[in-house]
Amino acid sequence: MATMTAADVIKNDQSHLIHPLHHPSEAAEPIVVVEGKGAVIRDIQGKEYIDGLAGLWNVSVGHGREELAKAAYEQMKRLAYHSNYVGMSNLPAVQLATKLVGLAYRNLSGVYFTCGGAESNESAFKTARFYWKAREKPDKVKIIARQNGYHGVTLQAMSATGMAPYWKMFEPRVPGFLHIQGPYPYRFQGAKPGETVGQAAARELEEAILREGPDTVAAFIAEPIMGAGGVIVPPDDYFPRVREICTRHQVLFIADEVITGFCRTGHWFALTHWGVEPDIVSFAKGVTSGYQPLGGIIVSREIHDAMNSVRPEDRWMHAYTYSGHPTCCAVGLANVEIMERERLWERSAKMGTRLHEGLLAIQKELAAVGDVRGGKGLMAAIELVSDRGTKAGFPPDQKVGPRVKREMEKRGLLTRTRPLPVGPTVAEQVFFAPPLVITEQQVDRLLEATRDAVAAVVPGRA
Repeated sequence: MATMTAADVIKNDQSHLIHPLHHPSEAAEPIVVVEGKGAVIRDIQGKEYIDGLAGLWNVSVGHGREELAKAAYEQMKRLAYHSNYVGMSNLPAVQLATKLVGLAYRNLSGVYFTCGGAESNESAFKTARFYWKAREKPDKVKIIARQNGYHGVTLQAMSATGMAPYWKMFEPRVPGFLHIQGPYPYRFQGAKPGETVGQAAARELEEAILREGPDTVAAFIAEPIMGAGGVIVPPDDYFPRVREICTRHQVLFIADEVITGFCRTGHWFALTHWGVEPDIVSFAKGVTSGYQPLGGIIVSREIHDAMNSVRPEDRWMHAYTYSGHPTCCAVGLANVEIMERERLWERSAKMGTRLHEGLLAIQKELAAVGDVRGGKGLMAAIELVSDRGTKAGFPPDQKVGPRVKREMEKRGLLTRTRPLPVGPTVAEQVFFAPPLVITEQQVDRLLEATRDAVAAVVPGRA
């Protein structure tokens, strides 16, 4: 096969490849990534970048891990794939499921594997409905989610995702999904006198359950730390109240740990920061560090018992061809072993503190940095505003976020930005979740590139 030039690759990309969130206006000059090592990637032109978002929040052990490639190769030589439908099994799926139950919350006992996060949340929603039907409460079908929450964009997962741009061209949404405010300290509205943001956001959950009727609500889904919605770190009093409310009203609590799982927040799973256990965990991304597509749900003993005790004709009739894929599970097992051996939860906490403190220092320097979020592992964000006092954003036509992103790329840093409508203006969120193996020097380079890029687009001292 003839060697293709960069121009050839880009031309064929534009002609034939449909991308996630596709629009040709953003594909005129794509960065074609060809190689990665640790926290650094290289494009087809030979330019190197710090991977500021670990691929897409997922390359936790870093790029170029031969150990994971060998795990896939060795498994493929023996058995690349076979059905894992009931009555069949394979060693890597059994081994990884057993490993995950040992690492996850103590009340969880059963693992179902998917190929990614949206499939995991689809599985969680269906499992919630199944559970209540098995418990003879068939009207409990509604799902409460949160504004700015992200749970995927398949039709049911999209209906849970609390971001209107994902709905616009695909509506109507699946019935039975509703949204409340999350505990967003910088912009929460409606807290009562003397009430913390965490208390107020939890109160909104209880009010929604009571308004809809507890006998109609199957589950509440929440990311422990909101990822794509802005890296929203909740106040410490939020999740303990959420757990108590869900228990009291017999509403399952689904923790979407697609981003926060597998050492990303400095713990194996994030709700341990608050001493809370969910009924279902959705996971993906970090379980293989992106080296193979894998996700899943881990369910409580009560849910697992319901699956195992119904009549055969009422079984959990849910399936994917690639559930328990041997190669994916073998890579997942090797990936988790790397995390254990290198104690990457500790690395995440240490480097996360360095990143968070560096972003706070930039906030003291630059007026445009209205809010800094982080402090729990390697997840952080800054929110750019035109006025700190009013928290107003920028005129949309200024395209501040895309311009900051381009300036970061010029300085050798890749990450994502997200526009947040604020009245007629747009605040810009800039996300950071580099590989957990990032070095101190690379964190400092990331911070320098961020500071210089923001200053280039929206200059002004704090």
